[in-house]
Amino acid sequence: MTSLPAAPPASPVAGAESPLRRRLRRFPATYAILGSTILVFLAQEVSLQIAGFDWVLEWGAKFGPAIRSGQVWRLVTPLLLHAGLLHLFANMYSLNAIGPAVERLFGTPRLLTFYLLAGVAGVTLSLAFSPYRSVGASGAIFGLLGALGVFLYRHRKTFGPASQVQLRQIVLVALLNLGLGLMPGIDNWGHLGGLLAGALLAAGFGPRLEPVGVEEGRLLLVDRRPWRRVRGGVLAAGGLVAVLAAAALFSPFGV
Repeated sequence: MTSLPAAPPASPVAGAESPLRRRLRRFPATYAILGSTILVFLAQEVSLQIAGFDWVLEWGAKFGPAIRSGQVWRLVTPLLLHAGLLHLFANMYSLNAIGPAVERLFGTPRLLTFYLLAGVAGVTLSLAFSPYRSVGASGAIFGLLGALGVFLYRHRKTFGPASQVQLRQIVLVALLNLGLGLMPGIDNWGHLGGLLAGALLAAGFGPRLEPVGVEEGRLLLVDRRPWRRVRGGVLAAGGLVAVLAAAALFSPFGV
């Protein structure tokens, strides 16, 4: 019988999940949006390098006359477009900061639908009141900010002082960014529309957590308004946003 050398001990990190993979698994919607937006920006850069012109932005930006002529995809595509690397970085940094928190508390389906509806609502308000072209995910990100603010306010007794501190920070960030939005070249109507839409969606269709006990020092919570109960209402809210977008086409303020 031939002796065989002992097998080396298994590495303690063998098969361990990397922090990045863990975040991708826990927050798939956030990073799907982030990745898609970056890919679209790369397409913009390729267009600039090859054609000398950003055709992606030209065919996707919010532009009132084009939308009124039938290019209704421009109500959605601005969420994926950005006017330069700094613009992209600012919005993707914000999404990476707030998206995982919203996805953890609201769940993946709600994050996706709230992000989309708030973003389209922002484009719609901009269409109604601003004649300028605009692009960017900031309206949708403001929607997540508004949704998280309403959630924290509603659950301020459940989560205690920590949530109240976070709520004050959210209000401060929202006010600061809306103030900065008064600067030339920034579409504050899109920000305001997204913020209001996100807050209303969270009020009507956000999770309603209720404490049911304590386990190992951690508060156990159950959602009394789960996604399966509200998805029909969210669909109806999407229909309302579509109606408002149609009405914005006839606004006397936009061009």
